[in-house]
Formats: sequence, structure tokens, C-alpha cells
Amino acid sequence: SSLEEETVVALLKTTDHIHRLQHPVLAPHGLTEQQYNVLRILRGAGDAGLPTLSVAERLIEQTPGITRLIDRLEAKHLVRRERPAADRRQVYCFITPTGLDLLATLDPLVEHGARRALRLLTKAEMRALQSLLEKIRDA
Repeated sequence: SSLEEETVVALLKTTDHIHRLQHPVLAPHGLTEQQYNVLRILRGAGDAGLPTLSVAERLIEQTPGITRLIDRLEAKHLVRRERPAADRRQVYCFITPTGLDLLATLDPLVEHGARRALRLLTKAEMRALQSLLEKIRDA
């Protein structure tokens, strides 16, 4: 196999490792990683909310089923949707107070998992890794 193939496999294995660290944090709260990502995106949007398609564009893992993903979060009362009067074709998503409370609970746990996953890297190595990963994505 080529160095490129080995590098891609190493990235995929690392991604799987990080997924396995996050799963036990999110699963007891009935969340998938994608649902957690949506909540973080909507928290960042603040009171303005975001159109559904903008949420989909910002996801870490692209999914064709953004509507179903939002449906599940809405059923859990973690997000709400509104159609603005100016454009009824658009649907805006907002995080609810319940969603914000859940993120406040999860934030320290997720942070602990991230520190655990990256504990052997220096801050300079983390910045270098981020830069290299961005370079791959931008190619």
C-alpha cells in the first residue's frame, strides 16, 4: 500500500478512536454525535437561529437526512423550528433552553474526552495538526 493510503487509514482509525471516546458521554443522554453537533451549531447561532440548510452545511459529517435529524431533536424538545413570515419556504432552527441546559451538562464531559484523546500532544503539535487537517480539507 502507498503512504497516502496508510495515512488515510491512520486518519480513519483516529476518527473511530475519538468516536468511541465520545459515544459513552453522549449515549446516556440519548444523543448521537450528529445530534450533538447540531446542538453546538445552534448554540453558536444564538437568538438568530439558522436555516435548516445552513445547519446541514456546518455539520462535521454531511448527512442527507437533516430534516429527520432536526425532527428527532425537536421531539426531544432540544430544538424548535419556525417559518419566518417574510419567506414561508425557509425554516429556521433554534436551540431551546432545554438544549442549552443539556449542552452545559455535556460541555465539561466532552472537554475531558478531548483532553484525554489529545493528552500526548503539545499545544504546538495540536495547532500543527489542525493546520495540516485544514490543508487536506482545502485541497
